[in-house]
Amino acid sequence: MANVIELSGLTKVYEMGEVEVRALAGVDLAVDEGEFLAVMGPSGSGKSTLMNILGCLDRPTEGTYLLDGIDVSSLDRDERAVIRNAKIGFVFQSFNLLARTSAIENVELPLLYGDLGWTNHQRHEAAKRSIEKVGLAGREGHYPSQLSGGQQQRVAIARALVTNPAMLLADEPTGNLDSHTSEEIIGIFQQLNDDGKTVVLITHEPDIAQYAKRIVHVRDGRIQEDERIQQKRVEVRGIGAPVAPAAVKS
Repeated sequence: MANVIELSGLTKVYEMGEVEVRALAGVDLAVDEGEFLAVMGPSGSGKSTLMNILGCLDRPTEGTYLLDGIDVSSLDRDERAVIRNAKIGFVFQSFNLLARTSAIENVELPLLYGDLGWTNHQRHEAAKRSIEKVGLAGREGHYPSQLSGGQQQRVAIARALVTNPAMLLADEPTGNLDSHTSEEIIGIFQQLNDDGKTVVLITHEPDIAQYAKRIVHVRDGRIQEDERIQQKRVEVRGIGAPVAPAAVKS
């Protein structure tokens, strides 16, 4: 099975005046296609820095990062943006939906970036399938203010899925939700993972990490422990079939 993520000797040093802060100190990590990985660590552990590099939001000081076979370690900001949009689906704690834009229009947004060659109809159909996938069929025209927190996070997941990315990167995706809704959202990630999607979950909550299949513990800029676990399961209703990518115009 191919590696979606392959990190080798990853180091990140920030210069703060005359002081150097080593946020990552030589991280080696491989994540196979179809894995569900949770990354845990206390404040200051390097977890957020690692997430930013995994998400192509930053690049390492030293070391290499292969994302779906592409070496993104030394790419500039614009090049990283192209890879980021094509290969990574982001889900954040705060949903990051446009308030005056409908659910389906929010989901279409990633398809508007870059020269993907998609028609308006293809974008609309891909977004519709993605919304159906997360159990929100019939709410495509609703605005964020008309949706609950859990429904807004489902829209955010649908938006992350719409480009058929190599990896879903979820940063504390249940942080703003109650415990029942949190389980529903985690259950969606589990279903997507069951369908073959690679999921990387960033969390500081041990209870949430138990829903993954593998936990990487980060401390002092290093991987302290890497364990495979018996996954705690959630049953979720209203989840459709896998999202198929729309045809790209030749």
